[in-house]
Amino acid sequence: MTAAVPASLDAIFAALADPTRRAILVLLLEDDMAVTDVAAPFAMSLAAISKHLAVLAAAGLISQEKRGRVKWCKLEPDAMRAATVWIQGFGQFDPVDFDAFERFLAIEIGPTG
Repeated sequence: MTAAVPASLDAIFAALADPTRRAILVLLLEDDMAVTDVAAPFAMSLAAISKHLAVLAAAGLISQEKRGRVKWCKLEPDAMRAATVWIQGFGQFDPVDFDAFERFLAIEIGPTG
């Protein structure tokens, strides 16, 4: 008998599959950011970054909020935690050290700004 896998995990793993979206998450580890600040380090249009942000938001990995005329993005760690709990359910993996994961992403992706 197989256990049901939450549908949200599909969206989370699909969002994490893209290197630009992973780089955006690394940026948001530091603090909330305006969409224009998120877009600054990338060589792509604001519209393209907005599409990446929409995928991350749909997966629950970030939230977006309008403050005045500026749209802000905030990391939502609970979605990542849900994916981690699912992976740990296999019993073959050690708990994820998010600090080590952040360092790995910084090395893998390189400087973002």
